[in-house]
Amino acid sequence: MEVLKYDLIIVGSGIAGLRAATAAAWASGGRISIAILSKIQAMRSHSLSAEGGMSAVLYPDKTGDSLELHAYDTVKGSDFLADQDAVQILVEYAPKEVRYLERIGVPWSREPDGRISQRPFGGMSIPRTTFAADKTGFFIMSTLFSETRRFDNINVYHEHFVTKFIIEDGEFRGVTAYDLKRGEFKFFYAKAGIIATGGAGRLYRFTTTAHSTTGETLGYALRAGLAIKDMEFVQWHPTALVPSGILVSEAARGEGGYLINKEGERFMKRYAPQRMELAPRDIVSRAILTECMEGRGFQHESGMCYVGLDLRHLGEEKINRRIPFIRELAHKYAGIDVLSEPIPVRPAVHYTMGGIHTDTWGRVLTADGKWVRGLWAAGEAAAVSIHGANRLGSNSLSECSVWGRLTGEQAAKYVLETSRLPAPDGKLLDVAKGEESRIFDRLLHKEQNAPSPYEVKKQLNDIMEEHFGPFRHGSSMAEGLAKLKKLREFSSFRVVDSSRVYNQNLKDALEVDGMLDLAMVVGIGAYARSESRGAHYRLDYPKRDDVNWLRHTVAYMYGGELKLLYTPVTITKWQPEERRY
Repeated sequence: MEVLKYDLIIVGSGIAGLRAATAAAWASGGRISIAILSKIQAMRSHSLSAEGGMSAVLYPDKTGDSLELHAYDTVKGSDFLADQDAVQILVEYAPKEVRYLERIGVPWSREPDGRISQRPFGGMSIPRTTFAADKTGFFIMSTLFSETRRFDNINVYHEHFVTKFIIEDGEFRGVTAYDLKRGEFKFFYAKAGIIATGGAGRLYRFTTTAHSTTGETLGYALRAGLAIKDMEFVQWHPTALVPSGILVSEAARGEGGYLINKEGERFMKRYAPQRMELAPRDIVSRAILTECMEGRGFQHESGMCYVGLDLRHLGEEKINRRIPFIRELAHKYAGIDVLSEPIPVRPAVHYTMGGIHTDTWGRVLTADGKWVRGLWAAGEAAAVSIHGANRLGSNSLSECSVWGRLTGEQAAKYVLETSRLPAPDGKLLDVAKGEESRIFDRLLHKEQNAPSPYEVKKQLNDIMEEHFGPFRHGSSMAEGLAKLKKLREFSSFRVVDSSRVYNQNLKDALEVDGMLDLAMVVGIGAYARSESRGAHYRLDYPKRDDVNWLRHTVAYMYGGELKLLYTPVTITKWQPEERRY
């Protein structure tokens, strides 16, 4: 086992991870060593798929927008579960991040007068989504990755699968990783770490997220003694292409696209008469599914019910200039010419509002609220609590960039103020060697009676789709939890490929291993929360209950079992009110 020593380790290479690396490099003046670990080629991270844009207040004098309005929209969109002090940080730093990204080369779309263009997204009072056509994630990722190449002290480890977070006496010590390319096991020993591994969309089958977005690191975080917050809040994006699930960005509706049922009716007038198609995602998703349940949806040959996303009235010039990728993907993946036909869409899992329990600055907390010294989390992997029960579109890229910067700067300062890292002691090395043995001696060993990871993942997806979907019920969730508990009893998998180099079979088993614990967190949190709030909608409790449930769910592991506790929501300005759109 190779031991590598770094000042700062960043796990994950999406926008949050890359932004953290550049911020730490700048803040330290190049004096600290930084490693970025990615389980795939770093530039294939899921942030690359972000299409629509990044929210920020840029021209308040010209548009009438304000930081307060951005904060209010976000808090209201979250169904009042967001921590309002964290939201304040988001709205204050987001404009700075848009301009930082501009300076390093992101080609934001512009108006004829030279201003950066902005368009409306769901739940916004005023257009504030900054974009680069409909390939915003691609351009931000490309630019940030190029920026990291300017620093000699940032090393990128592609295809390094992190298997364990090592924490001793309340302090981060490093991670172990499986190097897929070389088939080797490594211990990355470090003063500080940032977890930026994204969400867990692949707990479900029908999702817009990349196949790498499995969320196993959140399951590993639980085992390391960390806590997971608000994981029951899973976002369904209203418009995923049928039948593939490829995202059709909210930009399409932001530019004026309509949703129509099989009768040709703009049905959103029944659900959100003021905002129509630009209501928040939880409301639009449930509206589409209600249309289907009441017989007004189209039927696809795959069996999926869907509605139409109609862009025909926008005209070819506008479509080609503002949302060219949507036209391209509709043609390539559905055989649709958007100039003459509506795009077939239905809701798909898109984002997880919950994540690793942190404070407002991204410092990772244990269940009892203590900071794990030297450890931060950023982006979708973290629950800083700005999205609450429902994220507004385009706030995610802002979050990734803002908390990437904040955690990177804090980690650099921490490293510089911490004494020199001694050689790892025998106890630490034994922990790392024990993990190597678990991976290569036990998991890689062919257990003929164990299930294949693919069988388990299929069952997991089936359970999550059937019992923890957009419409939930206590009796169904109880049944789903019983199935999940049975599935979680599997402690090993049948890995038929016995090689160490590029063993995708082993990698897939490692992913499923972490996903099972995380799925349980979603399930028990959803079952316990006897109310409807944001993306968590219960048929048996259809109303929001602020008296009993205006609080965060915090899950942690104790004696191998998952436990829940609750923490209050931080309210600094806006008391809960009924959401009307």
